[in-house]
Amino acid sequence: MTGSVITVAQQKGGSGKTTLSANLAIGFLAQGKSVALVDIDPQGSLGRWFMTRLERDPEALGALEFATSSAWGVTYECRKLAASHDVVIVDTPPKADSDLRPALRAADLVVVPVSMSHLDLWATEGVLDLARRENRAALVVLNRTRPGTRLSGEIAEAVQAMDVAIARAQLANRVGYAEAFGRGQSAAEGRKTPARAEVAALTAEVAEALANG
Repeated sequence: MTGSVITVAQQKGGSGKTTLSANLAIGFLAQGKSVALVDIDPQGSLGRWFMTRLERDPEALGALEFATSSAWGVTYECRKLAASHDVVIVDTPPKADSDLRPALRAADLVVVPVSMSHLDLWATEGVLDLARRENRAALVVLNRTRPGTRLSGEIAEAVQAMDVAIARAQLANRVGYAEAFGRGQSAAEGRKTPARAEVAALTAEVAEALANG
């Protein structure tokens, strides 16, 4: 068994990397896949989410595993976890430099969240450049979108001008994502909501990108 590795990366902090990582993990679990999370961000927010989930309900982990790693050790960690899991998701620190390269090199797909700000947009260029240097496929995900606003339109138009694949599915600016994360959960869990549909659609699209390699 050799699972797929997804590295979630963005140079700017606050872009929603960790929330996206957690929601993708639950999205893949809902598809019946086993998932391993690797946190190489010193802030450890993904680890805090995992432990909160564990403390609330150990059975809620299901086929979900968690590990931490240094930047230089992430290749080994991903190789080990991919041998026993369908999907490995790596959450990275908010920077685009040599420390990020091992996580990009280990990836089958680099997922780049872009929130609705020009700062996020500008920061995206550095991550995409590193991914190209490592010859890794990238998928930009528009995050915290506000449909109908001028800013969302400007950001979407600017991303489309970049030479990169853009996910059709978007995650809207919903308080439910933050609320669920604080409980060690995903907005995709529980009753049917727009957020649940968004996560399911994005997960399916990421799975498709991995399959098409």
